[in-house]
Amino acid sequence: MTAQAPIIGIVRHRLTTDGDGVTTLVAFHTCTLQCNYCLNPQSLVKPENYPVYTPQKLYDEVAIDNIYFLATGGGITFGGGEPCLRSDFIVQFHEICGPQWNLSIETALNVPQRHIEQLLPVIHHWIIDIKDMNPDIYHNYTGKNNDRVVENLKFLANNRLQEHCIVRVPLIPGYNTADDCNRSIVQLKELGFTHFDQFTYKASIDKATS
Repeated sequence: MTAQAPIIGIVRHRLTTDGDGVTTLVAFHTCTLQCNYCLNPQSLVKPENYPVYTPQKLYDEVAIDNIYFLATGGGITFGGGEPCLRSDFIVQFHEICGPQWNLSIETALNVPQRHIEQLLPVIHHWIIDIKDMNPDIYHNYTGKNNDRVVENLKFLANNRLQEHCIVRVPLIPGYNTADDCNRSIVQLKELGFTHFDQFTYKASIDKATS
């Protein structure tokens, strides 16, 4: 059965932000989290507000940049929302675009492991936002627990994909501290991860404490 998915945005000609070479960001609707500083809150509103794509329709739209992808080693970065929820769609898209495009994914990893297993053969780069490894901090910020995140990190590590992962470890004003971030990195290093993206969320502390 052909997969379909609502897409909240397609952004072309991105450099150095979410994958090698020239990339196009494809942002899916729907997320498993309720983060207080959500970057794309439109992913949480009614999906009928956004166009529905099939993998073929998406390919037809993004193939205009095929020459840039091939010349720079770029391709498509799937974001959201939570793109891992669209694993069927991404696998079918890969069958259409072929192995010459690099496919990356920006994910919080808080999804059933079957999605990660399905994506393993087709994703070249994993950009993972773990929020914080501390379960209490994570729950306070996202409204969810991080059991699945930890399980999926271990699954990627067991498949020796650490070199293909960048783990984002944000300092979240009002929720965690620099020491919390360092503790997260220690835990991640114990799993073999070595590539980290540390930054501070630009957000109002008043929102976090209200």
